[in-house]
Amino acid sequence: MANQYDAIVIGGGHNGLTCAAYLARGGLKVCVLERRHIVGGAAVTEEVFPGFRWSVASYVMSLLQPRIIRELELERHGFKVLPASSLFVPFPNGDGFVYWDDERKTCAEIARFSRKDAETYPAFNRYLQESAQVVRQLLWVTPPDPASRRWKDMKDTAALIWKYRRAAGKMYRIVDLLTQSVADYLDRWFESPELKGVLAYYSSIGTFAGPRTPGTAYVLLHHIMGEHEGAGGWGFVRGGMGAITQAIAASAREKGADIRTSAEIDRILVRDGAARGVVLKSGETIEAKLVVSNANAKHTFLKLVDERELPPEFLAEIRSYRTLSSAFKINLAVEEPPSYRAADPARLGNAYPSYVHLGHSIDYLEKAYDDAKYGRWSERPFITPVVPTIVDDTLAPKGKHVVNLFGGHAPYHLKDASWEQSKDAFFKTVVDTMTEFAPNFRDSIIHAQILTPPDLEALIGLPNGHIFHGELAPDQLFFMRPAPHYADYRSPIRGLYQCGSSTHPGGGVMGVPGYNAAREILKDWKKVRR
Repeated sequence: MANQYDAIVIGGGHNGLTCAAYLARGGLKVCVLERRHIVGGAAVTEEVFPGFRWSVASYVMSLLQPRIIRELELERHGFKVLPASSLFVPFPNGDGFVYWDDERKTCAEIARFSRKDAETYPAFNRYLQESAQVVRQLLWVTPPDPASRRWKDMKDTAALIWKYRRAAGKMYRIVDLLTQSVADYLDRWFESPELKGVLAYYSSIGTFAGPRTPGTAYVLLHHIMGEHEGAGGWGFVRGGMGAITQAIAASAREKGADIRTSAEIDRILVRDGAARGVVLKSGETIEAKLVVSNANAKHTFLKLVDERELPPEFLAEIRSYRTLSSAFKINLAVEEPPSYRAADPARLGNAYPSYVHLGHSIDYLEKAYDDAKYGRWSERPFITPVVPTIVDDTLAPKGKHVVNLFGGHAPYHLKDASWEQSKDAFFKTVVDTMTEFAPNFRDSIIHAQILTPPDLEALIGLPNGHIFHGELAPDQLFFMRPAPHYADYRSPIRGLYQCGSSTHPGGGVMGVPGYNAAREILKDWKKVRR
């Protein structure tokens, strides 16, 4: 039936579901089409090994915005956060650092390494949080087009500058974060290599760069955009990360949205310069008045749309959009949690730490990157091991545990080998690194799921395995994401919108791209309906 739906959303990841929920709330008849057998995208919980359920890709919660949780009533649909009260960073010498949610306790920990840094840390934390607050305000903004000479665009740019004029005095802080390496940024504040290593770690998560690479200071800021309790705002979700997307899907269905799985898109229907629906791989055609793509920008515009429908300059921007990844994810069923030599249960308040970073210094992190930039996996990778089953009893049989390992670097393209040939050797490197810090780790493994960047691309649809759908670099942020003139969630094709992590404000399970896209779509919808 022609125009069966008002809107089709391509991809049932968290942003696609969020966009669909808000569109349905706005009165549109919406259909979400998901390629896989399960909705959730990178935020899914699956039973890959009998009896064990794990968060396949994303693994901890922080960035999902309270506004979305509240407005979509996610708690009523089963969403529950289990806060992580501390982060543990073991050192090779048998010592370790505990980073607490409580600033006073963190300062006491810092004082073990530098009394001066302990005195400085509250000012640093306040300074960084104030910078984050400036950026948090911009999360909800539709980026204007400052290069456009159209009156509306010039008015929107001027309005944005005026609205945030009081934050102008802090904008130089954002410039510093966008341009400086995290190593240089932290050198301005601290003397302790231990503390600088603990903080610099965040800049390596999900980005193909080292802590001495310019711009990595912003990646540190991006990771504290969350407004939740826990060490750095991080926590677990009861039932795994899939509980987030199942709750959003339930909210969307409650508002009237249809959600279909095992519905892979072959192409977007374009007639007379406007999106009019989609054709599935099965051959089925589904028509709609508009189409919203939660797929990454490269897939949307280079694979789902005939390039003749797009301006050459736009295609050039999308082709040059940087998505190369070096992140890996390994999910494990284990007999017991990792028992770290440096972990003191009395000090931690737990028998086992649930949230850990292996990557204790800037030099360690930089060497891990050095390997990868020449096409090799890191001989000593940085790793985030988390054990959600310490606080969540829904994921494993009684007495057993799930361990999620996220880390880097494992470049998408290996120089002298293929990932098919190298995966076992790479896994051994990761296990050896873990066992060096936690001697019981190797013998505790029951089953492993190993996901390199090509695996993450094939399974989840992450471009080149990139967890943010593209680098968080100055030339790929705000009104440049994913391309100049098209950062407003629209595209060169009328009625074709974007709502995924390729758009502002970028990746992470936050839901803001989906929310913002829905707002712009509803604005256009009301204009057409007048």
